[in-house]
Amino acid sequence: MQKINKNAVLALLSLTSLVFLLFQLYYYKFYLSQKHVVRKFLGLLSSHNIPVYLIDPLILGLVDKDLEQIRSSPDGPSPECKYFCAPRDFTTFALLDKTWKHEVGLFRTAEKMGFQWLKIINKDPRLDGMDDLSGIEIPLHYIFKLASHAIHLVVFYERSGNYLWHGPLRLKQHMDRKFVPFRKLHFGRYPGAYEKPELLLVSIDDLKVQIPKNPSSFLEEMSHSRFLECRYREARAFFQLYPDDASLDAVEFRKKAKSLLHLAALTLNNLGVKFWLSSGTCLGWYRQCNVIPHSKDVDLGVFIRDYKADIIPAFQKAGLLLKHKFGKVEDSLELSFQGEYDVKLDIFFFYEEDDHIWNGGTQAKSGKKFKYLFPKFTLCWTEFVELKVHVPCETLQYVEANYGPDWKVPVKTWDWKSSPSNVQYNGVWPVDEWDDVIQIY
Repeated sequence: MQKINKNAVLALLSLTSLVFLLFQLYYYKFYLSQKHVVRKFLGLLSSHNIPVYLIDPLILGLVDKDLEQIRSSPDGPSPECKYFCAPRDFTTFALLDKTWKHEVGLFRTAEKMGFQWLKIINKDPRLDGMDDLSGIEIPLHYIFKLASHAIHLVVFYERSGNYLWHGPLRLKQHMDRKFVPFRKLHFGRYPGAYEKPELLLVSIDDLKVQIPKNPSSFLEEMSHSRFLECRYREARAFFQLYPDDASLDAVEFRKKAKSLLHLAALTLNNLGVKFWLSSGTCLGWYRQCNVIPHSKDVDLGVFIRDYKADIIPAFQKAGLLLKHKFGKVEDSLELSFQGEYDVKLDIFFFYEEDDHIWNGGTQAKSGKKFKYLFPKFTLCWTEFVELKVHVPCETLQYVEANYGPDWKVPVKTWDWKSSPSNVQYNGVWPVDEWDDVIQIY
């Protein structure tokens, strides 16, 4: 009996040891091997003097929690693989296009090191315009695969609005859709726009890598990075039906409107106030990729939750005089500033309800209130008059709400109280509030 118990114990110990050994092998294959792939990839790029920086959201999220410790830690070996061994299918890095020359030698070396690679290309939107729809293709994404792990290299390009842009990841018909689990990629579902990040060289899991100096800010930016291109093809079709106004007055107005929009963006960005192109300015971007010359003003939208009392003083300091202030923070607030040469800047504040969003309007002489209803929307980046600005992601619904199904047809006679498709009468301001809610300067 004692002998049987001894054999049983030995068998149990042997089984336990085998399970532990298998676990170690599994751990090495699927987790520690991730660090090995990253190390080889960084060595590959280093040998070709190609700088990259880490933008993997899973790793940056872990790094952000330990950032002070990582900054102050010595460069020696880490006691454990905490970051690059976290379970995932990909590790994501960023590459600035202007920092390398698309060397063929890189890919030859990669293949010698055992990497399989895939290049995703698409049309370069920076070359598109009203006079030319470019067919030139540029590399947008690279995938380097070794064993069970892959590196996703996202190529960022500098745009004329002084920001960085990456394109979408769209597989062409001949590409192997099983090369990697593409649906798990963190970048590429949509194009994205980012500010140029300040980088920090750190040692993570005994690997020297560059990361955004403020990982939490980058991750926040990533969550709201979706980018929409101007629709040049549709704009060209529009101008074939309705020839563009190339008069001296139109050219001058567009020049002044561009200058005013740049000044407004600088002022609001310095205050940390998020805004978007609204009303006629949004319509001009969406319909014709330009300022509508007969609109005579620049229209911006701001959520009332982002309102700051510093807005009026900041614009006045920037040289824009307050023309009128209608409504109040709690209801139907709008501000109008006078730019140079009679170009007006209107800022409409938007209020969120359960199933819609609205902004208000006020008729000064009667105290009548109006409400403009929009379906709920989110914000995307775009480039307009060489400026990175927000527009509603659901632009078509936004424009149709304001201008109706015939928004493609130019209308030069517009009554703000009755022409919009989404306007509603909203009562009258009490007379005893007029001094506060109807201020004209």
